Amino acid sequence: MPTVRLLGDNGVVESQLKAIRVVIVDDNSEFLDSARRLLEHQGVRVVGMASTNADGLRCVQELRPDVTLVDVNLGEESGFDLAEALQDSDDEVPVRVILISTHAEPDLSDMLETSPAIGFLAKSALSADAITATVGRLGESHLQ
Repeated sequence: MPTVRLLGDNGVVESQLKAIRVVIVDDNSEFLDSARRLLEHQGVRVVGMASTNADGLRCVQELRPDVTLVDVNLGEESGFDLAEALQDSDDEVPVRVILISTHAEPDLSDMLETSPAIGFLAKSALSADAITATVGRLGESHLQ
């Protein structure tokens, strides 16, 4: 488990935090590998990767990650469709999807507004902190 140092009233306090478990869905194998290495270096557990909607859906249902990162453009497929399918799955636990893209957020704003995703990150801004901040906007101080 990663150790985080927090400044408390009595000095520095060390705390063990549960690593965020993530599945990444992207049709670019080079990006998948780069994102996995970056996030794991930052303490995120990448528990699965997929490159199609069907594989992504199966991966999320089997591995039950804390967060699923989904590229909006999966070649011939749409990440927005996968976000909808994950939301519609018969899960008792809601699936947290963060959509990712090389496109700027304003270019996708209409589609993002109607998506069940909890947020959007530009691929260039992808980090453990950005994922945690996006999840935190839901009013959750930590992942359970």
